[in-house]
Amino acid sequence: MSRLSRLLSVVCLGAAATVASFAAEHNPIRPAPHPTASAESARVIVKLKERAHALGVSKAKQGDRVRVAGTFGKRLQLSLADGRALGPRTQVLMARGLSSDELAARLQKDPDVEWAVVSHRRYPTRVPNDPLFPNGLTGTTPVVGQWYLRLPGAPDNADGVSAIDAETAWNFTMGTPAAVIADLDTGVTNHPELTQALLPNTSGGTWPPYGYDFVGYSSTDGSGAIPTANDGDAQDADASDPGDWISASDQTHDYFKASECPVEDSSWHGTQTAGIMAAQMDNNLGMAGVAPGAWLVPVRVLGKCGGWDDDIQAGMLWAAGIAVPDVPLNLHPARIINMSLGSSGSCQAAYQDVFAQVTQRNVLVVVSAGNDEGLPVGAPANCPGALAVAALRHVGDKVGFSNIGPEVALSSPGGNCVNENLDDPCLFPILTTTNTGLTSPVGSTYTTSFLTPSVGTSFSAPLVSATAALMLSVTPNLSATQVRQIMQSTATAFPTTGGTPGTPLCHAPNESQPQDECYCTTTTCGAGMLNARAAVSAAALLASTQAVIANESGTTVVGSTLVLSGMASTASPGESITNYLWQITVGASTVATLSSATGGTVTLSGVAPGTATVELTITDSAGATSSTTTDVPITAPPSDDGGGAANPLWLLALAFAALFLAPRRARG
Repeated sequence: MSRLSRLLSVVCLGAAATVASFAAEHNPIRPAPHPTASAESARVIVKLKERAHALGVSKAKQGDRVRVAGTFGKRLQLSLADGRALGPRTQVLMARGLSSDELAARLQKDPDVEWAVVSHRRYPTRVPNDPLFPNGLTGTTPVVGQWYLRLPGAPDNADGVSAIDAETAWNFTMGTPAAVIADLDTGVTNHPELTQALLPNTSGGTWPPYGYDFVGYSSTDGSGAIPTANDGDAQDADASDPGDWISASDQTHDYFKASECPVEDSSWHGTQTAGIMAAQMDNNLGMAGVAPGAWLVPVRVLGKCGGWDDDIQAGMLWAAGIAVPDVPLNLHPARIINMSLGSSGSCQAAYQDVFAQVTQRNVLVVVSAGNDEGLPVGAPANCPGALAVAALRHVGDKVGFSNIGPEVALSSPGGNCVNENLDDPCLFPILTTTNTGLTSPVGSTYTTSFLTPSVGTSFSAPLVSATAALMLSVTPNLSATQVRQIMQSTATAFPTTGGTPGTPLCHAPNESQPQDECYCTTTTCGAGMLNARAAVSAAALLASTQAVIANESGTTVVGSTLVLSGMASTASPGESITNYLWQITVGASTVATLSSATGGTVTLSGVAPGTATVELTITDSAGATSSTTTDVPITAPPSDDGGGAANPLWLLALAFAALFLAPRRARG
């Protein structure tokens, strides 16, 4: 039998849902009831107030390690352990003998605490393998191949209404290394399709790749074991995937009992999402990623039975180039973060904090909406700043497993099988990279229509992330907000026909009423269906926005002025420049000042000898921006010594001397 995966809709310490078989794609498994948090161990993320006096926290700097378990342990009369630090005032506290909810409630009452929230477990958002695909059958790649990347409705893709048309988008670009994608997942296995996309590590090789492993930072069971990590160590710079299988012997461990994790083989989930985004093209191997020229940074945040919120949040910060205590700074910050993970529940303060920091760095965070059969979007996809992605069937209506709601920004193919017989192959999966190992990695391969078909919102999100990488490859100065807006404005309208007869319109979700296949609306599935060609084309148009500074004289002197002009700057085709922002980035006030900024010109005044760097940023009516700089040398005024104009006082003195000397020469 094929392994069954849990449906990912678990809160608190979480539990994988028990799995029941289903006969057809449009009648998926319903999630099991949510288990309660373990009463034996607690894990809470706490943020201290700005002026908290505990252990001198108010003096801590970004990247400092916070350790307050001793202080709060004494106050609460509990034995607390310090966990991961997420910033100068934020860290994890752990305890035994009470639930996470109880510990969070007690910490919240402390006057030094700004907020305290439970660190939940999150899971890869994939739909379970069901008995349609039993082990023992041999299968080949899907007959339709990578249908989801082709032109929608083309003769070779007549049924692929929701396909994203990456083929035409590749006429603009296949991606560049400047468009770095961070893949927060289970890590990656060694696959020839991914070698080119992975940043080389500091030792000079390409395996293990550049990235970071945040799984298994600490253990609370007293045994010293790190059961979730499964790689024999805690956090380190090795983001390879050792496998996330769970055996019957694993379930004898108190940790797994608490989480009710089912016995299952390794998912190789991170390898699958990585392949969708950046598998190499034109290498005579099986498939192509959406952005084969982009760079991919794997960030391991999921291990056995999912991953903790605090590990995921640390991975988000690190991926964006923000300092994380005890972790080397990421030297290749991502422009895009892909998170094919989540579970039910609201977006708590800890996630809101991290999303605010990451989005301030102009990083686009793409998150799968979840696979709870049409229930509301869970965390972290429902967080402010997240670009939540729902999943579509090949004909463009919502696939049964996908969550929906007003938080969804966009939809893209999620794979579906449309099978009626148990032995039939899955007809429309998302073909991608994976590993042949059932537990530990063995060899590279691809998902098939039989053994491991890839379906789920886990595979919708990477299509959006990689499209964003293509957009940033043609126009690197796009903001994260612009990328989101362009993808939404160029999305294809949802179809209202073509689904299974009797398919209804999707309605607003609620926690107690699952909904399967339905026709999407803009209030349930986002702005429309992802159109990679249209999005990249629109981004390319904005690339013509160009800031130009005219500085013909090139220099000025102290006490003098110089007029700089940006009137030669250009906007996108059909647009106009709406704003000129002038500023001195080097030498402000000390070397030069700016004044009289009217429209496209500004006046520079020299203050002292040196070089002033002046920056101009323009914004056009389409929201596109462009910046440029120029260096203006400021020189001292001409010296009074050694040449130049004669001093009038000196000439007067010389005349008096001449009058005095003339009579003496005569008498002599």
